[in-house]
Amino acid sequence: SSYIRDQVPDHLCKAVVSLIGPSHAEEVILRQLTALNAVSADEEAARTVQKLFSNSYFRVYTNTDVIGAETGVAVKNIMAIAAGILCGLGQGDNARAALVTRGLAEMTRFGTACGGKAETFLGLDGVGDLMVTCTSMHSRNFQAGLAIGRSRNAAEFLRNNTKTVEGIAACRIVHAEAARMGVSMPITDAVYAVLFENASVDQTIDALMHRRLKAEF
Repeated sequence: SSYIRDQVPDHLCKAVVSLIGPSHAEEVILRQLTALNAVSADEEAARTVQKLFSNSYFRVYTNTDVIGAETGVAVKNIMAIAAGILCGLGQGDNARAALVTRGLAEMTRFGTACGGKAETFLGLDGVGDLMVTCTSMHSRNFQAGLAIGRSRNAAEFLRNNTKTVEGIAACRIVHAEAARMGVSMPITDAVYAVLFENASVDQTIDALMHRRLKAEF
């Protein structure tokens, strides 16, 4: 939304509202139950969008934490690639639960460092979006990770991919920004190494599992 505000003249742009959260279009079009957020710094505009889109199967909340919400829905795509890789390797529910939980910790650290609110990452644009994109075959990011995990290398996927996989570009940017800000993001770093440094999937996961032991909180 910051890019839209930068590009659209003030007299043509009263407010920017992002309608974002855990929602696959494949389910929305079938009118399956969905809840997400109308996100805007302009609370009145967010409420307007909320009223326009809410109905019996599509429930819209409002959120004014633009940085937190938009950061969350970007970082979750990186975690979805990681989740797909684990699934492609034949790992089970334990691994995915650990990935989603530690991914949420990374998302929160990064998002709050950018200026977002910690509570946002416990909501629809944090843990909600993270859960749906890390568990669903509707997710292009999960599908990308699945292909990489099955081949145990990203090179073939990157050569042949024709779909939009937002997590690939997000990983490059988030990895660089986290390094610049000194934010620890080991899962993001691991996905970056696999995607852009031709790192071995198996060796990268092994390195993650053998990081220095520490308390969770």
